[in-house]
Amino acid sequence: MSDATCRPGALAGHPKGLYVVSFTALWERFSFYTMRGIMTLYMTYVAFKALGEKEAGAYAVAVYGAYLGFVYATPLLGGMLADRLLGQRRAIYIGGALMALAQFLLAAHAWLVVRCEAPVESLQWLFFLGLSLLSTGNGFFKPNISTMVGALYETADTRRDTAFNLFYMGINIGALAASFSAGFAQKFGWELGFLLAGAGMIVGMIIFACGRKTIEGRGMPPDGASLLKVGRLGLPNGILLLLGIAACIPLFAYLISRPGWVQNLAVIIAGPVLLYLLWEVTRGTREEAGRMIVILVLCGFSVVFWGFYELAGSTITLFTQEVVDRNVLGMEVQAAFLANFVNPLLVIGMCIPAAAVWVWLDRRRLEPSSPLKFVLGLGFLSLGFVMLLLGAKEAQAADTGKCAMIWLILGFFFHTTGELCLSPVGLSTITKLSPARLVGLFMGVWFISSALGNVLAPWVAGSAEGRPFDFVFTRIAVITAVGAVVLLALVPLLKRMMHGVK
Repeated sequence: MSDATCRPGALAGHPKGLYVVSFTALWERFSFYTMRGIMTLYMTYVAFKALGEKEAGAYAVAVYGAYLGFVYATPLLGGMLADRLLGQRRAIYIGGALMALAQFLLAAHAWLVVRCEAPVESLQWLFFLGLSLLSTGNGFFKPNISTMVGALYETADTRRDTAFNLFYMGINIGALAASFSAGFAQKFGWELGFLLAGAGMIVGMIIFACGRKTIEGRGMPPDGASLLKVGRLGLPNGILLLLGIAACIPLFAYLISRPGWVQNLAVIIAGPVLLYLLWEVTRGTREEAGRMIVILVLCGFSVVFWGFYELAGSTITLFTQEVVDRNVLGMEVQAAFLANFVNPLLVIGMCIPAAAVWVWLDRRRLEPSSPLKFVLGLGFLSLGFVMLLLGAKEAQAADTGKCAMIWLILGFFFHTTGELCLSPVGLSTITKLSPARLVGLFMGVWFISSALGNVLAPWVAGSAEGRPFDFVFTRIAVITAVGAVVLLALVPLLKRMMHGVK
């Protein structure tokens, strides 16, 4: 028996707190992906139906992108508040409460519009308030639940990588379970999906609260930090926090309802941020400068990858609903289920074999460098959209206007392969290449790049303008393929600029 297994409070070689945190994240992901599975369909056919189906679909895709932009941008603020004031535990509780409330507000919107036949135009504020609460709560929850995993282990503890693999597996189990609840909601009532999502979030928070002792004192507020302590403006920190949240929620709701504004705002903000980062590059040593430039280049390409990859929750879901033949053994499979079932199933099935392949290649000194893994990620993403394009072309030629389900499955297969090439290496590369004084900054840049991609992708692809699926998939396949080729050409230079970091 190993020493790890014999340690007090350990279960199967890991702290019991790992399982508490992992199950909390599992249920939060169940909540998120249940909502994600039905969101674009709900917007298209219910919330925005007065616009007409084509216009409603385009607006839904744009709103979804704007919402995801806030989902990926707010963790930067949530992480900073946890580090300086709240600690990870309080931030997780705040985030969970806000997200549960948001899901129940969305359920109320669905109930009033569908069951009570209330005028949908008069309840738009309730819908966007729900999306704003979700993105705000996610900012508190997302960065801090992941931080809790790392906090359970010492820096040199060899179990850390395995712990994150278990955590990642739990997330995908939650996403896989959510595909069933999303399909159930599409068939029996949209409000049921949001209710299940809210209930899932509450279950996760109960698990976290009941298992708090297993976390062994981690995630507490920093020394000297207190919500009662008087801060700026002569007000207690707790009051300032509440005022800040109260100000952000209506602002986010207003902006999400105007996705074109969010797109313009993202472009405006990106310029000064890039200039500041380039200034930081000039302050570093030759090695630091080279490595920081590599980070900026990889983050630029991650904008492309994640922006188009996340269209799974919007454009690809609508494609599944409208174009894919979902008849299986004489029964029609719900689009909300199918579009959200394949990817997590493939991740769960392929995650361990993919990790084994990298280990096998590393032992033979053949493992690709981080930039080359990014190239593979973009290349596989492009192949996935080629599969979807072939499906769209088949549907155009068919009398039924439908395509075989295999094109959707192949599309998700290549997207998942690309994810497994790029996603695990992303944050690891950032931490390895960043100067110690700027690790937090560049981690924030990584999340902001995902936010920027999600805001801009629908417009770049044309899906926010209601373009046909074949046009959208062709454009994305070309952009990602060109991106892969350009990055491949840069790989030798980037490897030299990494100065020995793999």
